[in-house]
Order: sequence, then structure tokens, then C-alpha cells
Amino acid sequence: MEEKSVRQENIMGTKPVNQLLVGMAVPIMLSMLVQALYNIVDSIFVSMVSEAALTAVSLVFPVQNLMIAVGVGTAVGINAVLSRRLGEKNYEAAEKVANNGIFITVLSYIAFAVFGIVGSRPLLAVMTTNTQVAEMGAQYMFICTVLSFGMFMQITVERILQVTGKTVYQMCSQLTGAIVNIILDPIMIFGLLGCPKMGVAGAALATVIGQFCGMFVGLAINHVKNHEVRLNLRGFKPEGRIIRSIYQVGLPSIIMQSISSVMTFGMNQILIGFTETAVAVFGVYFKLQSFVFMPVFGVTNALVPIVGYNYGAQQKTRILQTIKLACIMSVSIMAIGTLIFQLAPDLLMAMFQASDAMKQIGGYALRLISLSFILAGVDIVFSSMFQAMGDGVKSLMMSAVRQLVVLLPCAYLFSLTGELNAVWLSFLAAELVSFALGIIFFRKIYRRTISRLPN
Repeated sequence: MEEKSVRQENIMGTKPVNQLLVGMAVPIMLSMLVQALYNIVDSIFVSMVSEAALTAVSLVFPVQNLMIAVGVGTAVGINAVLSRRLGEKNYEAAEKVANNGIFITVLSYIAFAVFGIVGSRPLLAVMTTNTQVAEMGAQYMFICTVLSFGMFMQITVERILQVTGKTVYQMCSQLTGAIVNIILDPIMIFGLLGCPKMGVAGAALATVIGQFCGMFVGLAINHVKNHEVRLNLRGFKPEGRIIRSIYQVGLPSIIMQSISSVMTFGMNQILIGFTETAVAVFGVYFKLQSFVFMPVFGVTNALVPIVGYNYGAQQKTRILQTIKLACIMSVSIMAIGTLIFQLAPDLLMAMFQASDAMKQIGGYALRLISLSFILAGVDIVFSSMFQAMGDGVKSLMMSAVRQLVVLLPCAYLFSLTGELNAVWLSFLAAELVSFALGIIFFRKIYRRTISRLPN
């Protein structure tokens, strides 16, 4: 009886939207800020080894981004389908979604582990002719892929907590992984407290150990605190229908985020034609911008289950209120990020032991790229809203147009001028086109779906 009562009082459909979105988003934002902080700290420690080490880690970033794309994209599909089943009060179906989600998460890990074993050295050999950079990059990539089980599982169990509004507990999982990583980084990179000095390999090991710790905390919290969705694989059999429904939303999200890996790889190849320092700057930019974008992703991570639940429950007003508030919060965060990048680019670059050449390239890059941040904040909200309503194709199209149709071709064309600074203009051009496309898609989905829901 008690469990049934808990299930009937899902806050997604009852709590005032302003309180609900802010209450769910703030813990996620805080945990993601810590996540971004440890990404930055990780690169700061690596930059103390050498600029070559920082370049090596930057070259591996597309592969890491691809793993995150598959993990997060799959979790987005689980989240969207799970929230709709809970909105429909179909708890048995919701639990089957969660269990099938765990199954495909394990399959994703196995695929990347095999890829890491077979492809680490050949891929780095293609990316750079600098043997020192290639060797460090191969070590880093091998560890991050082969031991990525903790990362995949952590992402999935956190999203299952998130879908029932338990974002404070999700924060505990993320904070655990981040804090462990930050503590272990200097110990394993520089050989402190009796640990052997491992350099770039130590940074990779610190990362995966933190991910495993976060996974264990997330699993424990799900078992103890999550009464609405039970994770129980005893007697489990995969169900093709459920897996297809997860990937109907998740696959466009995976492809959408994987496009970022393709873009990063392409940009690295364009930039390395100028200098390896430009690649290091691009890597630093991604670490720094995560400190701005992660809180926005915290907002949209909260938006997805709220919109998904209320779409399943046919609550038009709550959907629109959530989208409006998410846009306001995202734009405000992006405006603060833009100011920081405009006013203190040299200070930001100095954190990474930047040489004079690296500061000069980085200062111009940070100022120019950050002009696109506010538009990006709205784009991210639209993209997440499309996913929550089961129309992930629109999110995919926005991302593909932004990064493959506009950004990379523009970067290549601008590079033909021989001016490195011109390449950074491609980010602003891409965001303008993506913003226009997002507005068009929102108007369509509003007319065809949202406006027809009961008030």
C-alpha cells in the first residue's frame, strides 16, 4: 500500500513547474559544474606535464566524446520512454524499460572496449605524426575505452534516478566520481604518496576510477531510494519492442552527439595544419566551455522527464511553462559565460600553463566563439524538448546542420585564407543557422502537437 501511494504522487505532474524545474535542475547543475571542474582540473594537471601531453589528450577528446554520446544518448532514450510510462501510470512497463536500458548499456560498453583494444594506436597514428604525442594519446585512449564500464553505467543509473525527480541523489553519484577523480589526478600523474609517476596514463586511470565510484553510489541509491522503478535483472529477457522504443528517441540523440565527435576530429585536422598549439587551444576551449554549458545541460536534463511525463499525462500548460522557464535559465547562464570569456580570456588560458603563442591564439578564439553562447542556450532547450516529446529527429537535424553542414565547411573555407583567427568565425555562423532552424521546428511541433493538447 505504501509503495502504491508513493507511485501515485509523482511530483512531475503535481508540483508547481517553477519549483519543480528549479528544484530538479539545481542539484544537476551543481553536480555538472563539479563535473566540468574536474575536466578542467584534469587538463590543468596534464598541461603541467607538457604542452605535448595536453595536445595528446585533446586529440583523444573526440573518442571520449563519442563514448559519452552513446552513453548519454541511450540514457536520453531510456529517460524519455520511462517518463512517458510513468506519466501513463504503467509501472510494469516502466520497470521493463529500465531493465532493457541496463542491458543495452552493457552492450555499448563492450563495443567500445573492443574498439579501444584494437584501434588506439592506429587511430593516434592517423591523427598526428608526432610520435611522442601519438604514444601518450594511445595510452590515454586505451585506458579510457577498455575501462569505460563505470562511465556507461553511471550515466544510465543517474538518468533512472532523474526520471523520478530524485536529482539530489543523482548529484551524489556525480559528485562522488568527480571528487575521487580530482583527488587521484595529482597523485597518479605526478607519483605522490608512494604511487608511481604515470603522467597521461595516470590522468586516464584517475578518470575511470572516479567513474566506477560514481557508478557504485548510483546503483546503491537506486536500490535503496527509488521505489518507482526497480532494477532487477533476475530472469531478464531482452524485449526488442522496448529496445526499439528506446532507440527511437535515443539513436537520434546518439547520432546528434556523435556528430560533435566528427566535428572535433575535423576541426583538429584543420587546426593542426596551422600549428599543434591551435589544437591544444581548441582542447582547452572545450574544457572551459563545459563550465558554461554543463549548467545548461543540467536545466535540460531536468526538462526532459518533466516534459515527457506531462506529455504522457496530456498537460499542455505544464509543458509550455517548463519550456519557457528553461529558456530563461539557459540564456541567463550563457550570458554570464559570455561575459567571463570576453573579459578574462588571458586569465583562463593562463590556468593551462599557456605559452605566449597559446595565449595569443586562445584569447582571440575564446572571445569570438563565446559570441554564440546565448543562441546556443536556446538551441539546447529546443533540442531537449524535441527529444522529450519523442521527436528526436528534429534534434538530430539541428545538430547535423550546425556542426556538419555549416561549421566544418565554413571552418575549412575560412582556413583557406591562411588566417587562423578566421576559422573561429565558423562557430558563430553555425549557431545562427541552428537557432533559425530551431525556431522553425518549434513552431511546427507547437501547431501539430502541443496546441492540440487539453489545457
